[in-house]
Amino acid sequence: MSDVEFKEGLEDVVAGTSEICFIDGKEGRLVYRGYSVEDLAEQTSFEEVVYLLWEGQLPNRSQLQDFTKTLTAMRPLAQPVYDLLMSLPDDTNPMDALRTAVSLAGIYDPDSHDNSYEASYRKAMRLVAQVPTMVAAFERHHQGHDPVAPDAQLSLAENFLYMLTGKRPPALDAHVFNTALVLHADHELNASTFAARVTAATLTDLYSAVTSAVGTLKGPLHGGANEQVMVMLEKIGTVDNVKPWLDHALANREKIMGFGHRVYKTEDPRATILRRLSHDLGEKAQNLHYYDMLEAVRQHIQAKKALYPNVDFYSGSVYALMGIPSELFTPVFAVSRIAGWTAHILEQYRHNRIIRPRADYTGPEHRTFVPLDQR
Repeated sequence: MSDVEFKEGLEDVVAGTSEICFIDGKEGRLVYRGYSVEDLAEQTSFEEVVYLLWEGQLPNRSQLQDFTKTLTAMRPLAQPVYDLLMSLPDDTNPMDALRTAVSLAGIYDPDSHDNSYEASYRKAMRLVAQVPTMVAAFERHHQGHDPVAPDAQLSLAENFLYMLTGKRPPALDAHVFNTALVLHADHELNASTFAARVTAATLTDLYSAVTSAVGTLKGPLHGGANEQVMVMLEKIGTVDNVKPWLDHALANREKIMGFGHRVYKTEDPRATILRRLSHDLGEKAQNLHYYDMLEAVRQHIQAKKALYPNVDFYSGSVYALMGIPSELFTPVFAVSRIAGWTAHILEQYRHNRIIRPRADYTGPEHRTFVPLDQR
């Protein structure tokens, strides 16, 4: 009943200003603080990108060394957080475990009662450092193994793979995982980031805002699409079965996961990079099964529906080829996106106004009240 134009799902509605991330949907560009994601993915570490998202500029060597040293020292979990992860039921969803661990970590943070910007910045650093530890520790326990303590000699990407497997990762795996972290670090006002900013806009603490983001990411329409792509490949089975399987699915109006995007009208630039990484890892492992199937699916869907792959289309195959189980795909997303969530929360704190949209009311306006004994 409002005179303001309504758009379902807030599609293309500008909900605020930000200096962090820019998406050009028509040209297929993703930019962090003015830098193309292609340049950052090829030439920077994840730690550099975190610094960039928070500080607005890339660090020099001295700044990066100090920043990385501080992050590295913050990797171990508070004992109660560790104990919680070890005590959860065997059938706990990893995203439920992460959401609960993040919330509990806020209670034991040394700055838990300080919501100043400086304290919130320190909290952001602890979460970027500790979310990988949370995810890896829970997965090791879930698989019946003892958690692996963080290694201060390794980068964040290397250390996560080390904590997950107990072995130092091959150079290619470490490079690919670092690149994947950079590609997923931020993506403007996606659902989880918007949830984080709405929560932060009430001036609650940073841990509460990140907990909102983790809960939002858990939803299958946001964080779980790459796992569903791998499920689809398992159902298809072979390259020869791609066309008949897809034609049957399309005829039955089934959704083909990993295609299309609310913003991009061309191929997601992150998918372009991940396609190459999927090929490189498959070639190294002498196993191009995933890559060949994905390419056959891509070509058929583009020919049939003129749809382009998004970031989820290739990322699952990349993680699978590194030995990361499918149930961890969404938590791994969080390991990266914690950088963007915290950047947006800090930005919200700096320029805050509570986020309070209106609804387009479609219910009845004037009804006559009937007393209880007359209904």
